Amino acid sequence: MIEKVKHSKIAWIGDIPEEWSIKKIKYISKLKGRIGWQGLTSDEYTDEGAFLITGTDFNNGRINWDTCVHVPMKRWEQAKDIQIENGDLLITKDGTVGKVAIVDGLNGPASLNSGVLRISTFEGYDRRFLFWVLQSNVFWTWFSYRNAGNSTIIHLYQNDFAEFEYPIPPLAEQRAIADYLDNKCSQIESIITDMERQIEILQKYKKSLITETVTKGLNKSVAMKDSGIEWIGKIPKHWEIKRLKYLGTARNGLTYDPEDMCDDGILVLRSSNIQNNKLVFEDNVYVNRRIPREIILQEDDLLICSRNGSRELIGKCALIDKHTAGNTYGAFMCVYRSKYNKFIHYVFLSDIFSYYLSTFLTATINQLTNANLYNIMIPITFDENEQQQIVEYLDEKCSQIDILIEEKQRSIETVIQYKKSLIYEYVTGKKRVIH
Repeated sequence: MIEKVKHSKIAWIGDIPEEWSIKKIKYISKLKGRIGWQGLTSDEYTDEGAFLITGTDFNNGRINWDTCVHVPMKRWEQAKDIQIENGDLLITKDGTVGKVAIVDGLNGPASLNSGVLRISTFEGYDRRFLFWVLQSNVFWTWFSYRNAGNSTIIHLYQNDFAEFEYPIPPLAEQRAIADYLDNKCSQIESIITDMERQIEILQKYKKSLITETVTKGLNKSVAMKDSGIEWIGKIPKHWEIKRLKYLGTARNGLTYDPEDMCDDGILVLRSSNIQNNKLVFEDNVYVNRRIPREIILQEDDLLICSRNGSRELIGKCALIDKHTAGNTYGAFMCVYRSKYNKFIHYVFLSDIFSYYLSTFLTATINQLTNANLYNIMIPITFDENEQQQIVEYLDEKCSQIDILIEEKQRSIETVIQYKKSLIYEYVTGKKRVIH
């Protein structure tokens, strides 16, 4: 039997089953958030009391109670409409907009900060079905249209969100779709998690291979000696331990003003131009001004992120190729210049550099200074042929590992796109659940 359909009158939804309806979220639920901060400040956060849910506590559709801060009970009592319970549906409207979660595992009172909205559906409307709608392109396409041309900070305004409309089947089918997507998407997430674990294993193997090679060399029968550094252990007898200050020089990058920026000038490499320890050119900044000779990039310079708001990005690095030489780099970057850089680059990708970086970055210091860089001690061979053999070996081996990682990353992206398509098809009635 051919199912009868009707047009939803929403371009990105198209046809829906005849018995489905289109309704705005304000007619099927109550939307409640904290009105401003009501005087609440971070100074009031405590180790006990009511949970305060923020956008950072959302984790894969659930709330991570371990990361939640607490506020005094009087704060929880002041806002009854956002006294959270198990089963509540939440969405973020600030920061990373559009994260959704269904509350479970809550074993005490909880409230919301101003960046989170509570959605309480009326009788006849299933929250779990809406949970999946809000993760689909039904919501995200609407949100994109709503924010088209908005150059300011992206925000999900409650009054705007109240106008969001989506297709709704009868209650029994809502529940059947939610059950199906709960189960199917859980299976898909398991597949993604498994592939992410495989990538993590490959990345750890790659780092251990690099570490082993830049500390022990390729000749397993060569005589060894104690390096004098406990966590490095033995190194080949003819190798030496040297501080980086004796092997090359480091310089910080260019400070420039907004009026120096242009569409076609000297490329200024920044942190975003390094991805997976390789140069990328998808987010470029150009300047039209004189560049000091000492910070014009040369082939085989080692470009390092030395300052960044995100601590995990500090220390990422890439070698400058001949096509990029002649450009410059920004003030939050530094360049280490040495005739041994092809070898030293791999040292920077090893556990040696990770160890030192962990000692330089503290709760108050979020920067890799040139002084700290110079004090890093590395094992090195000054036999040029041996250095070249090590670099060529690691180039080949790491390339093979990178290909495997990229294949798995592409597989993950394919699975993610399948998941998105699956959710969209079921929440719009393109595919039906037998119930």
